[in-house]
Amino acid sequence: MATRVRLTCRRAALADRDRGSMSLFFALTSVAVLLVMGLLVDGGGALNASNRATSLAQEAARTAGQQLDPGQAIEGTAITIDPGAAQAAAQDYLAAEGVQGTVAITDDGKTMTVTVHDTYDTYFAQLVGKGSIGVSGTATAHLQTQAGG
Repeated sequence: MATRVRLTCRRAALADRDRGSMSLFFALTSVAVLLVMGLLVDGGGALNASNRATSLAQEAARTAGQQLDPGQAIEGTAITIDPGAAQAAAQDYLAAEGVQGTVAITDDGKTMTVTVHDTYDTYFAQLVGKGSIGVSGTATAHLQTQAGG
């Protein structure tokens, strides 16, 4: 009987050495999974915000390109945009969408470049102190004319 009690105590002592090792493994893998999930969610969100900024820049550039200078177009001397009206139209479009941006008109009023600046508010990166990610998108529209058309 004494031998049997000693074996039971020895088995219990061996079992106590392994106690808690699975908890440490589970804790470490849970942290790793949360980090990967955070990278996927916040990285994907920032990528979507960047795509949205580029899309808004494209639309604002198109809007600016529709602001033709009527005086020159009616006279037939040139087909260019009215720079003041083009910048105002693009800025109005961006303001309606709730973003900030810059509008540049070059090439004698035939090229409009719009750059949109926006932010993506993070979910998981807030835990490490990164509350938002800045994104931007740029688009250029060229005024195309066809002779004799």
